[in-house]
Amino acid sequence: MIITFSHKGRRYRSDTDAPNDISVPLGAVGQSPSAWYVDPVEINPVMTKEFTGSVKDGGSVNFRNIKFNPHGNGTHTECLGHITPEVFSVNRLMKKWFSYARLISVNPEKGCNDPLYCSADDRIISLACIQAALGDDIPEALIIRTLPNPPEKARKNWSNSNWPQLERRAAEWMAQNGILHLLIDLPSIDRENDGGKLLSHHAFWKVPGAPRKNATITELIYVPDNIDDGPYLLELQVAPFENDAAPSRPVLYRIVEI
Repeated sequence: MIITFSHKGRRYRSDTDAPNDISVPLGAVGQSPSAWYVDPVEINPVMTKEFTGSVKDGGSVNFRNIKFNPHGNGTHTECLGHITPEVFSVNRLMKKWFSYARLISVNPEKGCNDPLYCSADDRIISLACIQAALGDDIPEALIIRTLPNPPEKARKNWSNSNWPQLERRAAEWMAQNGILHLLIDLPSIDRENDGGKLLSHHAFWKVPGAPRKNATITELIYVPDNIDDGPYLLELQVAPFENDAAPSRPVLYRIVEI
């Protein structure tokens, strides 16, 4: 299907029959990434004295329980309820699923947000790097692919790996410039261990000063190398869980200006 849309006075065309799915599925050990020391995803048939939830084992249907943590198992989208005392549901706050997006690839540099939580191997995604990649074209949604980008990243156990962090100034700049959706291929935009400060989360959502309830952060995506940097139409579908975060499927569609 060919659709047209506008962004900041410009018209674009996109073919929704050619999707680029950048989500990572929830699966068994080795099939999906994990973080925060959570247990692997568990998918097991319901088995009782009266019922067998497995066709292979003699049941009439497959009827499985699934146990997972949305923040630690696979691609997920979260709202400001992740860091607020007040309960917010990403399902209730998400009102729009299509956005004009830009995909950029970045090489994290040496550095950190907080000298109290900093080590020699810390790396940071800097504001300068993001501004250089975007230029004057500020999108509604920003997708960040970190380099290097091996396929194994989509199945990695990130716990105790000290992944790169987003510079706090970059998160502040995104909020000031109206970037509503931030997507990244890391477990968090903040340092794995920062004493619970989550500086970039707070800056992006403007919590507690001026909370951005319509802004989201999507983590643990994977963008293959055959998807080029540039502008896209983003479809961000989030599973309807009444929770601060839920599994999600971000999909990119190539666009051309008309």
